[in-house]
Amino acid sequence: MQDSIRVGIAGLGTVGSGVAKILLSNAHLINSRCNRKIELTAVSSRSKSKQRGFPLKKIHWEENLINLARRDDIDIFVELIGGEGNPAKEAIEVALNHGKHVVTANKALLAKHGHQLAKLAESKGLSLKFEAAVAGGIPAIKTLNESLAGNKINRLMGVMNGTCNYILTRMENANLSYEKVFKQAKDLGYVEADPTLDVGGIDAGHKLAILSSIAFGTEIDFDSVYLQGIESITIQDIYQAKELGYRIKLLGVSQKTDNGLEQRMQPCLVPANSAIGQLENAMNMVIYEGDNSGPITLSGAGAGEGPTASSVLSDIIDLARDNKVPTFGKPVTELVKAIPTSRPAPGAYYVRTKLKDSPGVLAKMATALGDHGISIDRMRQTQHEDVAAPVVIVTHKTLPETLSNALTAVAKTGVILEDPVVIRIEDIQ
Repeated sequence: MQDSIRVGIAGLGTVGSGVAKILLSNAHLINSRCNRKIELTAVSSRSKSKQRGFPLKKIHWEENLINLARRDDIDIFVELIGGEGNPAKEAIEVALNHGKHVVTANKALLAKHGHQLAKLAESKGLSLKFEAAVAGGIPAIKTLNESLAGNKINRLMGVMNGTCNYILTRMENANLSYEKVFKQAKDLGYVEADPTLDVGGIDAGHKLAILSSIAFGTEIDFDSVYLQGIESITIQDIYQAKELGYRIKLLGVSQKTDNGLEQRMQPCLVPANSAIGQLENAMNMVIYEGDNSGPITLSGAGAGEGPTASSVLSDIIDLARDNKVPTFGKPVTELVKAIPTSRPAPGAYYVRTKLKDSPGVLAKMATALGDHGISIDRMRQTQHEDVAAPVVIVTHKTLPETLSNALTAVAKTGVILEDPVVIRIEDIQ
């Protein structure tokens, strides 16, 4: 093992600058824990003149990140520029082809090209590490890859997008509409340039697909993740859920079923007294259910300079310690193609709509649901002052397709005045 390991960072935004600051300010602590010196040798970013809170004087500057990736004086290439394709993908490939280990926080790239990049890395005896790609400062990857390596994972779930959790909790706590809170989140810089990445569930879906690959030994299959965002959630749904003893979260769930691998990222009602139900603001939480470990719950900051940079550093330190683990927990050649489930697991559902305020309407709805095998657990009609009667129904467990067909039949009776809002209720301890 050489006396030092040399690092090059591509991208000096919030996270990249954070990594550089920690490497420089905590150098003595980090080096003593590795029994090896970690040197920040070179960096690359769009602007050299921007103030970043650490000195660049003794660090080589590369205008071109591809040149950085092939430099002879770096051993670890850290990619923090983002994007699901080039130039990030090309830079990582160049780094691997030039014998560099790679550390990245790029979940979009991994969700699309992770299998291909892992094959390249492992074929060359190199590491591709990505702790910071999922849940910010939470050690979600390390826990799954190492601490739970002796477990069969039965199910994993979590809140994996801090922006969505901030919006939903802020709506409830401040009694504000989705539109108002979304604007606040955007003004605070919580929302991606393309907002659908956050509120549409895409960002969180990338993370779920990565965790699923490790948990179930499959090739990443982001295309099979069922995605539903939070855009249709109203303050009325927030308070109806609260009255029923629930809170609404954008929840990712992945599990092996008799029908295949089920992966979904969608708004769900969860018990208000559960760990996930109590999660506030921009925090993240991941839960693993192992056959021997039982449920393991991890929570913490899901984004931000310090937490995400801390996770990047954990990967760099692992490499400095020569701690090698296959990219997705087992050799990439042993990963099997995921077989997407043909039928999601049954679940209970919250249904909110408006009905005509006339005699026999509730009976018509209940009959139409019953004719399709939908059993009603609870039904309540809230106060109103016009001809539209707000109604909330909680069903017993059923298949989403069955519920959809039943609601179509209800609509044909002519009693519904607005499209129903349907939210799954998830069983969580």
